Amino acid sequence: MSLYQIAFILAGLTAGGGITGYIRAGSIPSLVAGCSVGVLYAFGGYRIQARQSYGVELALLASIVLAGSSIPRAMKTQKPLPIGLSVLATLGLYSFGMAFANKPKMG
Repeated sequence: MSLYQIAFILAGLTAGGGITGYIRAGSIPSLVAGCSVGVLYAFGGYRIQARQSYGVELALLASIVLAGSSIPRAMKTQKPLPIGLSVLATLGLYSFGMAFANKPKMG
């Protein structure tokens, strides 16, 4: 599976999760956070697919934001939703972190 496909899948899952959180609980923070992270993943995926600069970095940023919010909550509450978000964040951190680390350095 290519990096842009991973980014688009994560975009859909995070945005869908935010929308679901809003529908189920009326949580505006879930809606805003899920859609914001989803947009970062989608924009990163688009830039990766179009071979434009900073696509991997945008997707990595989305993974860092998602991990920063979900992993502490998963450890504290041990509920399925934060654990699932943590797994998604970890997948993104690994995929986009490895791509970033292996990019040819300019200079």
